[in-house]
Amino acid sequence: MNEWQLTKTFRSTSGDVCWDTLGPGGQDPVVLLHGTPFSSYVWRAVARSLARHHQVFVWDMPGYGASEKSAGQDVSLAAQGRVFTELLAHWGLREPLVVAHDFGGAVSLRAHLLHGARYRALALVDPVALAPWGSPFFRLVGEHSEVFEQLPPALHHALVREYVSSASSPGLHPAVLDRLVRPWLGDIGQAAFYRQIAQADQLYTDEVQGRYGEISIPTLVCWGEDDTWIPVAKGRELAARISGAQLEPIAGAGHLVQEDAPAELTAALIAFLQLSR
Repeated sequence: MNEWQLTKTFRSTSGDVCWDTLGPGGQDPVVLLHGTPFSSYVWRAVARSLARHHQVFVWDMPGYGASEKSAGQDVSLAAQGRVFTELLAHWGLREPLVVAHDFGGAVSLRAHLLHGARYRALALVDPVALAPWGSPFFRLVGEHSEVFEQLPPALHHALVREYVSSASSPGLHPAVLDRLVRPWLGDIGQAAFYRQIAQADQLYTDEVQGRYGEISIPTLVCWGEDDTWIPVAKGRELAARISGAQLEPIAGAGHLVQEDAPAELTAALIAFLQLSR
């Protein structure tokens, strides 16, 4: 369903990163960041719509999707923020429009506030940005990742499917669910799944949370009203911390707004990006 393939590779400080572009070169650049435990695949519908009037850059973070997964790899928020800054330089993008979901929200915020990455505007979609974050399941796995890594493949597969499914409010199409789960299967994928959870430390958002008031670029905060991973109240709090930020609640959508309400999310992003040109 809607096959998605990244054709280019960049050698980052945390391993090979797979990426690609959609739309004609020379148009206003938009960069899309995915969250965890997802990949750029979740942006496929939005990316294709935005590519009508923008050059859209998509990428899988190290340790995710089609990008490199290896033992001892640093896939923390700190590493991803550095890698994103490296990618922007590689692409030659000085002030792109940035759209970031979940964990990618924290990556974009760290790159902007700590590494000097400049954006023309920033849209955050159900981002990991404010403490506390991480479900009881997420914390349990993080504390015992070495135990979960040893689960029999069938049990691991069932666990990941259930976890990914819970990010959607109306439920995911079976083919979409299969595609989202696929990168986490097999010996390499299973180890990578628990590695990224083990390295997800709230310290990395604590470092920037007090600086959101410094953000002076146009900012949109989109939030699925039925998000059970991060409640919409966090969206209201985040928007209040960023001067002039606009909050866009999206009815009927859970944490995976891109899957639950792609048309509504795309419309909100297009309106915001047009105003930010």
